[in-house]
Amino acid sequence: MDIPHRLIVHQTQHWTLNHHMASALPGYLMLGSRAAAGSLADLPAAALAELGVLQARTQRILEEQLQPRWLYIGRYGHSPGFPVHFHFIPVYPWVEDAFWADERYRALQRFGNPALGGTDGAELTLFIWREFGEAEQPPAIHGPDIDSVIARLREAFGA
Repeated sequence: MDIPHRLIVHQTQHWTLNHHMASALPGYLMLGSRAAAGSLADLPAAALAELGVLQARTQRILEEQLQPRWLYIGRYGHSPGFPVHFHFIPVYPWVEDAFWADERYRALQRFGNPALGGTDGAELTLFIWREFGEAEQPPAIHGPDIDSVIARLREAFGA
């Protein structure tokens, strides 16, 4: 898959870090293998050795630069043709506010842990995917836009 250069935040020999191409949520990043491998077990040892350090660096930079309330990191999906990749999903306070205000997600809100504010990562991840990735009109952004976030993150990575 060709990632537009304007969305690439950082690259190493084995990994590409880019803004999610289909998400309107500023700071939603993808860390993908530059090798065509669809499984961690198929990656070269050097790529695996670099992975943990790069994930930790990405987390630190996102938390310092964008200050989300939560940062979800995970591997999702099973679409053929995509290399091994990880999602870095920032959950800002205004994203949680939009979730709580959206009546379509009220049924999900009852499944969360009340001690954690009544919801958890699964519900918020679904909200972010649906509303910032698939909706024709995503929720309003409060803060810097995607291009500004990419520029800030590139600078933090030393690009």
